Amino acid sequence: MYEQNPEAPPVEAAPLPDYKDRSTGLVVFGILTLMLGCLAGLFVPLMLFGQMMAAKAPNAPPTNAAMMLPGMAIYGGLAVALIWLGIGSIQARRWARALLLIFSWSWLIMGVFMTAVMPLFMAKVFANLPANPRAGQSAMPPGAVTGMVIGMTLFFFVFFVLVPLLWTFFYQSRHVKATCEARDPVTPWTDACPLPVLAFCLWTWLAVPMMLVMSLTGMAVMPFFGMFVSGLPGALSCLIVAAVWGWAGWWLYRLDARGWWLILVAMVLFATSALMTYAQHDITELYQLQGMPQAQIDQIQKMGLFTGNRMGWFTALFSLPFVGYLLFIKKYMRKV
Repeated sequence: MYEQNPEAPPVEAAPLPDYKDRSTGLVVFGILTLMLGCLAGLFVPLMLFGQMMAAKAPNAPPTNAAMMLPGMAIYGGLAVALIWLGIGSIQARRWARALLLIFSWSWLIMGVFMTAVMPLFMAKVFANLPANPRAGQSAMPPGAVTGMVIGMTLFFFVFFVLVPLLWTFFYQSRHVKATCEARDPVTPWTDACPLPVLAFCLWTWLAVPMMLVMSLTGMAVMPFFGMFVSGLPGALSCLIVAAVWGWAGWWLYRLDARGWWLILVAMVLFATSALMTYAQHDITELYQLQGMPQAQIDQIQKMGLFTGNRMGWFTALFSLPFVGYLLFIKKYMRKV
């Protein structure tokens, strides 16, 4: 029988990990994220099917198929990203945990905003639904409008607030972070800069393909200090914006203060340009230049949400949270 040498130093047991393994949770949330990606992907054929059905309807106004391309690009890109992230979560990859945390926070913030404005928006939409005497349909009564608004608001609250809150709570956990670090010890590209900075970089980079799609579909109409530019000048403007956001995001990712200043100056210029343009022009002029059917433009005018100079103030106010967040992450920048 083996006997331990009394002169040998005692063998110390390996320290127990101070975290709870969340591998099962990563698999569960990964599968759920995969399902969200598949759901987002379904919207692409649904948009095409809806466009085909609308075109076959009697007395249907002419439609502009190019206007669907940005929405299809968003849903298609979101589907690919979520499926990719779901697989990464199942494999407990550190980069997947970081990106899903950014995604869930972004989803939650946008969801809170959408849930807050949804009652006003939907009330305007339902109230302006026209009656159709030929089909025996009357205008929607106020009680039905109220019920629809409450139902839609509850749906948005569940799907755009409670669900992303659950995702955020899970991927924010230190146990999930430690589990991913234990199972994936290789330092990923997402660790090259602090997570708050990486989030802003991703937001700027997401604008790049959207600007490229707009420039290629003939929908490139940009407010420019009191006027709208369209056609070739509008397409060039979209390409310039894409280049600015892409380069600034790269600098920001490297914690280069030049990227921070470039984004700040660009956002101030864009907000000023929007205020000057929408103070003199209505947003329906932008829709006309993009080729939107007049029937849809008339519906937008009836709702009156963004008509007049409201769109300019909305754009300026929408920029304020981004400027505030930009000021928050300035502490991470390296000095030039």
